[in-house]
Amino acid sequence: MKIDKAKMGDFYYYPLSQLKDLGYEIDRYPYSIKVLIENVLRNLDGEKITEEDLETIGNWKTGKDFAFLPTRVIMQDYTGVPLLVDLAAMRSELQRRGRDPSKVNPKIPSDLVIDHSIQVDYFGTEYSLTLNMKAEFERNRERYKFLKWAQGAFSNLRIVPPGNGIIHQVNLEFLSKVVDVREHNGLATAFPEIVIGTDSHTTMADGIGVLAWGVGGLEAEAVMLGEPYYMSVPEVVGVKLTGEVREGVTPTDVVLYITETLRRKGVVGKFVEFFGPSISNLSVPDRATIGNMAPEYGATVGYFPIDQNTLNYLRATGRDDNIVREYAKAQGLFYVEEPRYTEVVNIDLGDIEPSLAGPRNPDERVPLTKMAELPVGNKRGKKISDGSVVIASITSCTNTSNPTVMIGAGILARKAIALGLRSMGYVKTSMAPGSPIVVKYLNEAGLTPYLEALGFHVVGFGCTTCIGNAGPLPKEIEEDLKQGVEGYAVISGNRNFEGRINPLLKGTYLASPILVVAYAIAGRININFNSEPLGFDPNGKPVYLRDVWPSIKEISRFMDLALNPEFYKSQKEAIFQGDENWKSLPVEGGLTYSWDPSSTYIMEPPWFKENLGFGEIKNARILLILGDKITTDHISPAGPIGRESDAAKYLQEKGASELNTYGARRGNHEVMLRGGFANPKVKNLMVNREGGYTVHFPDGSVDTVYRVAMRYKSESVPLVIFAGKQYGTGSSRDWAAKVTALLGVRAVIAESFERIHRSNLVAMGVIPVEANWKSLNLKGDEIVNIKLDEMKPRTSVTIEVKGNGENTIKGVARIDTRTELEYIKHGNILNYVFNKLV
Repeated sequence: MKIDKAKMGDFYYYPLSQLKDLGYEIDRYPYSIKVLIENVLRNLDGEKITEEDLETIGNWKTGKDFAFLPTRVIMQDYTGVPLLVDLAAMRSELQRRGRDPSKVNPKIPSDLVIDHSIQVDYFGTEYSLTLNMKAEFERNRERYKFLKWAQGAFSNLRIVPPGNGIIHQVNLEFLSKVVDVREHNGLATAFPEIVIGTDSHTTMADGIGVLAWGVGGLEAEAVMLGEPYYMSVPEVVGVKLTGEVREGVTPTDVVLYITETLRRKGVVGKFVEFFGPSISNLSVPDRATIGNMAPEYGATVGYFPIDQNTLNYLRATGRDDNIVREYAKAQGLFYVEEPRYTEVVNIDLGDIEPSLAGPRNPDERVPLTKMAELPVGNKRGKKISDGSVVIASITSCTNTSNPTVMIGAGILARKAIALGLRSMGYVKTSMAPGSPIVVKYLNEAGLTPYLEALGFHVVGFGCTTCIGNAGPLPKEIEEDLKQGVEGYAVISGNRNFEGRINPLLKGTYLASPILVVAYAIAGRININFNSEPLGFDPNGKPVYLRDVWPSIKEISRFMDLALNPEFYKSQKEAIFQGDENWKSLPVEGGLTYSWDPSSTYIMEPPWFKENLGFGEIKNARILLILGDKITTDHISPAGPIGRESDAAKYLQEKGASELNTYGARRGNHEVMLRGGFANPKVKNLMVNREGGYTVHFPDGSVDTVYRVAMRYKSESVPLVIFAGKQYGTGSSRDWAAKVTALLGVRAVIAESFERIHRSNLVAMGVIPVEANWKSLNLKGDEIVNIKLDEMKPRTSVTIEVKGNGENTIKGVARIDTRTELEYIKHGNILNYVFNKLV
């Protein structure tokens, strides 16, 4: 097939218009599908990308598999460290086999932003930021030394040191080009970016017109090493936005409404693309807020096509928009008209009201007017009572990238202080902006002192509370919570899964930064803001939320400050430099990393030594029987390591001075293995207690999941897990799959799987089996045999369960592509890629 390129100024491009001559009618395809088509057209080589791939995506054959080549990979440190540890292990293994270790490098540009490790130990003071960053470097010195080595050892890898912001905001403000120009077949060639990231909320870049989504770290690793990305051609749900947002409604309210609507609609595994007359009313930060939450409404992407607002944002953040404009218009990627979608969902922005979401899931929207109706007990402790808000945190990429709600929070704080209000003394307040730019415009607006007066000092530039790094609560508060007093958190994040923010809390509600400040003042979750005062001024006069709420006009006065190109230009020059803490870190190792056997953070993993290969699963035991919505937080916790846990005992035996978090320890597979299903909120139906416990059979003894799994491993007994619907929801955490494999689990039988976790399981050699198994009435002492009927994608599976009797059911092995079948055959994706290297 002859593919032509065309000249445009100083660069070439591959015109989509030529596809008409080849019989493809793509004019009214969704913009996101056109971006994928361009990628396949440009990379067509007959080997990695074939004519069959072009025919599949060019005809938008939903459900059929095709391959393409993402243009960039982005990582955060929690998911990026284990990925780079894997690459370092590949180099070491190559060296042991007498091969050249320098063959292992990212083949495409890859960025890692260190943002997940900072914890809120200190809050409510001007020195909070300094001490939290000091503690961050002390805790993570080994990890950061490894990352600094990687920065110098690997080509095509950029690392953004700590203190520069949250990955997705850094990606939005500095790293994204929308249309990139690189050498392709010897010529400077323009193309639209397709970015995959090792964090679910990579979709935030969809708001700027970059087609981006989160994948498993294992998939990203394969792409970094030059492998194509394989996926099924998606259905595209068009969301038509009409109407205008009412006064008092924030971008956070908009995204919570959209999240609830689309989750109910059912868009899991689909692309969502926004269009309609009202998208022009949404700024890029507003769009990014909506795109960020795509994992919460279940979509692969929440894409906004390139338009004039995209170009305005690029200019406002110090970037050139000329190439983007020319290219997008030439290729039909500039938003002009309504495309043809699989189906259309209509959303009237005028229907949206102020809301929160919780207490356990981001799609559980609660109108603000209904919060007073929450069932709250009457238990009182020494410091707090049922319904008290004990954490109020402005945190996470979703909202801290949006100047509307950040400036709004500052205005509310200013009004509240003017009326003599203060935050309740028992509330742990914190503010972790997604970027230092936020501090610059809050300072310029004169709003910082008012936020600080309410306790919202900057505690760090990173995810903090939203990722589970809220840090310890004051001891008196913890004691009340342990005695059964029901406390809550209100955060401006995107995740509030059970046990994630703090395992002692009754629940967590997601809200705009403006409402976070309001709840810090009110101090309780069930306040009726319409009829009850937020507080009282020094003269006893009641002050209501309406008295301090910022108007759209008040916020708009400061918006020019938030989009000052000079702020962004100066910050961009510094993001790869790092502070003195980073610059002073020593680098050890050359082409290969100098593994330290005494390290408790970075250990060489066993992936290239243990290879189960592929075969029938015989005489397996059941490790866990689980319910619906088991998240990756349940499977592989990210929060603090419990002092009585198996992981803690291992670290104490190794002489570790501090336990830190599971997220920070992801470079050590021994810690993660012991943390598998160790979340205190795990509910295994085989035992009568919460937490990571299970039963060993045939003796019936109860022990931790880790210790039982290791007993089975010593007995050469394979394991399976049974679970309900939406297994593996939550963060795109490759360790949730890695730890499952390390525990000896060969298959997970669930009613349905979350997209990324399913692919991660396959990548680690664990077979995801989709089956309705509830009729088996499992007790946990049964023996299980699993046989694949054929060696092909999505083949049927026969599951034999032997207990008091024998039952046989059918399921589907969710090994969805031919390449995934190869991963299973090789034992895991890492062996598959490594074997190709050697």
